[in-house]
Amino acid sequence: MLQLQRFAALPLALALAACATTATKEAPAPAPTATAPSPKVMVSAANPLAVEAGLNVLRKGGSAVDAAVAVQAVLSLVEPQSSGVGGGAFMTYYDAKTRKVTGYNGRETAPAGATDTMFLDASGKPLPFPVAVTSGKATGVPGAVAMLSMAQAQHGKLPWKDLFGDAERLAADGFVVSPRLAGMIASPFPQAGVPDAKAYFTKPDGQRYQAGDVLKNPAYAATVRKIAAEGPKALLEGSIAEAIVAKVHEGPLPGTITLADLKSYKPKSGDAVCRPYRVYIVCVPDAPSSGAALLQALGILSHTDIADRGPTDPQAWFLFAQASRLMYADRDRYFGDPDFTPVPIEGLLEDSYVAQRATLIGDVAGPAPGPGTPRGAGALAPDATKEPGGTSHFVVVDADGNVVSMTTTVESIFGTGRMVGGFFLNNQLTDFSWAPVNADGAKAANAVAPGKRPRSSMAPTIVLDREGRFVAAVGSPGGNSILAYNLKALVGILDWKLSVQDAFNLPNLIARGDNIASEPARYAPGVVDALAAKGIAFKGSGGEGSGLHGVMVTPQGLQGGADERREGVAKGF
Repeated sequence: MLQLQRFAALPLALALAACATTATKEAPAPAPTATAPSPKVMVSAANPLAVEAGLNVLRKGGSAVDAAVAVQAVLSLVEPQSSGVGGGAFMTYYDAKTRKVTGYNGRETAPAGATDTMFLDASGKPLPFPVAVTSGKATGVPGAVAMLSMAQAQHGKLPWKDLFGDAERLAADGFVVSPRLAGMIASPFPQAGVPDAKAYFTKPDGQRYQAGDVLKNPAYAATVRKIAAEGPKALLEGSIAEAIVAKVHEGPLPGTITLADLKSYKPKSGDAVCRPYRVYIVCVPDAPSSGAALLQALGILSHTDIADRGPTDPQAWFLFAQASRLMYADRDRYFGDPDFTPVPIEGLLEDSYVAQRATLIGDVAGPAPGPGTPRGAGALAPDATKEPGGTSHFVVVDADGNVVSMTTTVESIFGTGRMVGGFFLNNQLTDFSWAPVNADGAKAANAVAPGKRPRSSMAPTIVLDREGRFVAAVGSPGGNSILAYNLKALVGILDWKLSVQDAFNLPNLIARGDNIASEPARYAPGVVDALAAKGIAFKGSGGEGSGLHGVMVTPQGLQGGADERREGVAKGF
């Protein structure tokens, strides 16, 4: 079964046959689409303007990756609190012709001058978060555009230069500020108070932009024109690169990014990490994405009867919470950049190890479980990664059946709050562990190192059937809660046979260590009290809410969903 973890490069039938003996469930029952009669293409994203940009590309015969380029370019403008050309991303891509699933890694990298103590003060204590997150030290080399360029060169149908028209037009002519963006502009987040962000979001009369106002960004229009003409070199070399370096080197706490760091950035691609779950195959990007932790949680749940229950059953949510706690315990200890730290994915996903972890679920929730010892595990320090929220997710399905599932981020709200070229710089390096070494000298898997990519909870997911055909794609923002959000969606769709939208509307339950957060009002009557009796007591709502977006195949055509907690839509034709 070990070959299943990256079976995309192998004959798909072998992997699917290997898991057929574990099949216990049928494919999702047909559900009516809420978007259009028998849609064959679809975009689900966090802002209607970005969705329309993607659909415009698809109408012109563009591919899923072509549309993804357009979607990201518009999100960078209209949802700058979450993602942008100054950030990074992971993409899972399904090729309908070959039935191969590829993972693309556009995660930011630490500059050559980074050190493992860069987020500690003179006394060795972690810097205050508001100080670190707005500092020059927080910015890593951006990778989203370079990753999209790599994928589009391999899977695009339209010229790269023709994919930025909507973004340029909206930036030059202006776009209507959405309620969510307006809320972030008026928020107490430290980045909203950084001089660049304040200047951008302040009207000539001195008032902050509010929902319904029209915001223009001519600097971003010029940036996307340059990206359209030059590709990722527009950001990683030349005048914009020089501006990035200058902005990062400004105080307080200047960073060390150089022009050489930017020019040397390279995105990565490879076979997706895939595992069987009931009659399905679930695929995610390789580390430093945490997608494999999501696969482990599904594996743990496959040893329970959660699929025979449903969202009104307290025991189903108890099983979900306990599997989540086990998943996070292992993820937090073992995941990092595999180019620097061995990540024992094979051991974490071995049937025997997953089965052993499942035996720890018990009848009531006890103290937080610790990490296990999977095959290949090294001696690693406890993790101290803060990983704040931010981020966006979108899904595109094109007319040929190719699929993009992409999670993209500038990290926390508005990144560092520092801007160049009309876009925000990321604060991605704060995704590293802030306590790199423990008392016995063992290093954390996610400790900072030059050239290293920080661990990410991003886990853009694609689900196939036993023949390697596309079934569904989902993903979410949410910091370290992403894994819980994605897991909920997959259980809802694959186990409980819900529509995409109904699965997204389920209560979020984030169980990580002794911190268990949820949305009590979303449960059926009696569930919250029954969970409390089993030791699952909620503490808050889990921080940043979910932003799930997804698409599923039904006999009636594609069915999309967009998290009602945000402003997204799913549309197709």
